[in-house]
This record gives sequence, C-alpha cells and structure tokens, in this order.
Amino acid sequence: MSNNLIANRYEVFQHIGQGGMADVFLAVDTILNRQVAIKILRSELCSDAVSVLRFEREAQAATALAHPNIVEIYDVGEYKGHHYIVMEYVPGKPLKKVIQQRGALLTEEAIDIMKQLTSATAEAHRRGIIHRDIKPQNVIVKSDGSIKMLDFGIALAKGSMQLTQANNVMGSVHYLAPELARGESASPQSDIYALGIVLFEMLTGDVPFKADQAVQVALMQLHNTIPDVRSINPDLPQSVENIVIRATAKNPDQRYRSCNEMLDDLRTCLRPERLNEAKIKLTTTAEQLNARARREKEETRMQAARNGLSETGTQSRGLLLKKKERPAAAERERSDGTRVVKPAVEKTSHANRPLFILLIFLLALLGMSGAYFALSLSGVLNPAAKTVEVPNLVGMSLTDARAKCTDESLVLDTGNVEYTLTESTEKGEIISVSPEVGSEVEKGSRISVVVSSGIGVKVPDYSGYNINEVIRDLSQYTYLKVSTREETSDTVSPGTIISQELLKPGDMFNPNTAGEIRLIYARYPTIRIPDDINGMPVEEASALLESMGVEVFSSTLDTTGLSEEEIANLNTGVVIRSDPEAGSEYTQKDDTYVVLYYY
Repeated sequence: MSNNLIANRYEVFQHIGQGGMADVFLAVDTILNRQVAIKILRSELCSDAVSVLRFEREAQAATALAHPNIVEIYDVGEYKGHHYIVMEYVPGKPLKKVIQQRGALLTEEAIDIMKQLTSATAEAHRRGIIHRDIKPQNVIVKSDGSIKMLDFGIALAKGSMQLTQANNVMGSVHYLAPELARGESASPQSDIYALGIVLFEMLTGDVPFKADQAVQVALMQLHNTIPDVRSINPDLPQSVENIVIRATAKNPDQRYRSCNEMLDDLRTCLRPERLNEAKIKLTTTAEQLNARARREKEETRMQAARNGLSETGTQSRGLLLKKKERPAAAERERSDGTRVVKPAVEKTSHANRPLFILLIFLLALLGMSGAYFALSLSGVLNPAAKTVEVPNLVGMSLTDARAKCTDESLVLDTGNVEYTLTESTEKGEIISVSPEVGSEVEKGSRISVVVSSGIGVKVPDYSGYNINEVIRDLSQYTYLKVSTREETSDTVSPGTIISQELLKPGDMFNPNTAGEIRLIYARYPTIRIPDDINGMPVEEASALLESMGVEVFSSTLDTTGLSEEEIANLNTGVVIRSDPEAGSEYTQKDDTYVVLYYY
C-alpha cells in the first residue's frame, strides 16, 4: 500500500503488523503532520456483518477510554469499501515478543508492567467495558518501559449484544478464564484471570498450559491446577506468587473483586515486610459450591424463561447448551395480559454437536489413559517388568522431565525441587537426578531433581587486593550492593582487603537479582595537617608530610596580573596555602594527596 493516500489525509507507507481480521500500517497524518497507525479490515471480511461489527466495536470501546496505558483512537472511517481505524502510533515491541526473546522478566519489571496493565483494565471496567482478550500480544512495551493496551475488537460493553461464532470461543484460549470455557458470560473477573496468566508468563517465561489443540488447553483451564510460580522461578517472593494464585483462582468468587483491589496488592507486594508472607491456600467449601450451583441453576432457569422454555426443557448450560423440542401450540402470557402462541415444533440446534462429541471422546480417552497407567503401575498388564531405568533428565525442563517420567511409569517429585545457581547451565534446566541416571528402580518411584536457577557468578577470594580496585571491578553488577568496613591492621598495608562477608570465596550470586557483599580492609592513616605549615619552605613542608605517610604534590601559583612591584615583594619558595587546609584532618588513601601552593 506504499504511497497510498486514504481519505485524502493519511499517507500509508509501511506494513507493521497483522491480526486475525485486520492489517496494521504505519502512516503519516498529512494535516497534523504526525505518525499514526492505521488498522484496516481485510477485504474478504468487509462483507461479513459480525466482523464489521467487531471492528466498529473496537473503535467505539477504545474511543470511550482515556488512559495513559490505552492506545488512543484518532479517527474511524470507510474508504473505497475498506473499514479503517486511525490510532496513536506506539513504537515498541509486543510484550509477547519481549518474553519470547528474554524469557522470564525481572520481578520488578514484571510488576511495573502489570501495574500499568491492571490500571488500564480498571479504567475499562469503570467505563463498563470488559476487554475479553487480554494477552501479551495486545500489549506494546515502549523503550522507556511504559506500555499501551491494544485491541478491543471483542470487548463487551454493558447492554451490548454478545458476539459469538459457532463452536468457537472468543479470545485466546491460553488466557481464557474457566467460566468462559464453560460458556458463561464475560465479567471483570474473567479479565482478572487473564491478567493473572499474563503475570504468570512474565514471571516464568511461558504460559501455564500448552497443548496441540485449543480444546485441550480449554480443558486444562477448567480442570488443571496452575503450576506453582516459585517452583519455576524460585527467586520470586511469596507475595508475588500470591497475586498469581488469587488472580487465577478457578472460582471467580475467590479472585480479586476488582482490578483496583488487584492494583493495590501489586503496589505493595515488593515491600520488605511482605516478601515472606504466608502462601495463599484457596479452598472451595461445600457452602460455596452449593451457593454457586444455586446461582447457576437460577441463571439457567432465567435464560430458559427468556427463551420460552420450561426448566425441564433445557439441558446443561455452557458450551453444551441446546434447545429441546417444545410441546405443540405452547402458549405464554405476556406482562400486558395478552397471550402468544408459539409454533408447534422448533428446530433442534446442531451447532454445538461436533464439540460435544469431541469433548466426550477426549473424556473417554483420558479415562482410558488413567486406567491404563494405573494398571501398568500395578503390574497387571506386564507383571514381569516391575522395575525401570532412571532416565537421563539432565538438560530438560521440569515440564519435559515430568512427561518423560510419566512415560517411564515414574513420578517426578516437583514438590521438593532443589534450585541452585550454576556457572554455565541456563535457568530452568535440570542439572542432576536422584536416584542416579541408569539405576534400576521400581515403577512408581519418585525421582528428585536439582534445577538451575540461572547462571551465576562465582565469588573470588579478594583477600590481599586493593579495596578501590575491587570496588571498581564489582561495579559491573548493577544489583550487587558493595559495603565496606575499616579495621586497624599491623600486618597488611592500608587499603588492602583483609576478609569478606555475606558472599564468601567460592559462593555463587545471581547478577540479575539483589545481593550484597561486605569487604573488610586495613584502615588508612588519618593525620592532622600541621597548623604552621603555611610559611614553611616547600621542601621542608613536603618532607614533614611525607614522614607522616602523606602523598604530597607542590604547585606554583600564577603571577599573571601582578605588578612588578607586587612580584618583587612576593615571599617565594614557601607554602602560601595547602589543600586540604592547615589544621584539618586528612586520610591518606590510594587516590588522594595534599597539594602545597607556593610562588
């Protein structure tokens, strides 16, 4: 589309991205002389009413929002049959790409991004708009660390019609709340669940559930427990993991009540007094389950009433809902007293039958797999083979190792994983296995592993080195705090390191997280510059100071600007002043000296 001019105003010159239904181009607003991004609905979708409505809804939703972390919409229109949205151009990278390139982000960085994203979502909720498609692909990270939230294409405003497609869940399944997978309506809590998954991904470098097919991931969202974040990233404080646990609770009632409540938690989670707080334990009581069941039953009854169905004429809700045939000539009474006669028979909807069959097949397959695994472990299927070799898990991730152990009829002990820094093994890779690789163990045995928590730096023995040189060397580690302490010593020269604390020789530290080393060095001598040094011959003053352990430089004063008479009356060859001044205390270090000035 190079050199094209849209609406006689926007000059398009570069394609910069694409989504499921539109292409995005970089353009220049020739009237306001500024760069803009133009999202153009694909030609083949311009005749699809639902796609056009989604496209228009994105513009309406984003236009209604004013927030520093939400992309600004400038203009909406149609040009030669193409629907377009003109928006703020945000230079940067999608958060998804940042995570793919860097893996797990620094904790402070992830929390900062999440605070911005949660604040933006809170504003949308305040305006009655549910995003429904929060994911890293829809978040742009700018070079200064600020973010912009994009793509309200399937956002749902209060009172607006629900956009659906047959056998299709709107939004990305990896960030899909369990209740949405069941077919329930979107809510602020479903956006909060997606925020929790995004935080999980930033802290660990990957999404919690992965599978070959979307329906498998949806089933995991429904039934599988979110992996412990600290089992993947042990450097995280418990206060941060607690935010993920609460935001991704299976029961919406156990999540944050609002984004503002989640934002308050994010703002304080890195305070020292919160770092080691107790881990949240979410439990669903019988009373909660009964209350939720009653609420869901009432919602189903009300939905059935709206559809003109009796309570016995509806089947289970969610993705498996479908209508049954009605009795002939059924009648209903309106609120104004008039009666409406419905047709004798309504057609049965078959839109969800393929998904229903697929779900039944998957459940049956899971049941058979579980039975087979149990029989295999018990030795019923193969009574002769009751032992197996411990597989080589070194270099694998916990996820791959768990799958490998399952294949070998073993159990990976993920509850007691030991983490340690290494000199060359990337974070998350297994570095040792117990029992030993290749040894024979009974089927069903638990396998313990040690996992790399990252590539660390081995601390050398700094004894005997100069304190200033070591401090300069350690300054390359941004997150390492270097503290010092002086001690009087008669055995080593001043400024020489005697010992070190907090990080001992041979210890490992993570250069990407906060740490501290304390260096103890021999005290430098402190003297008092003699009061009578001014007026003393320079050579004599230098010799005196040097005998006191002071390094001395002398400097002649400039006589430019003095008259011949003034020059003739100068007292030459004697100290006029010193720096530091006479009478002050002075500590001799490797990079300090006393300057004597004279004519």
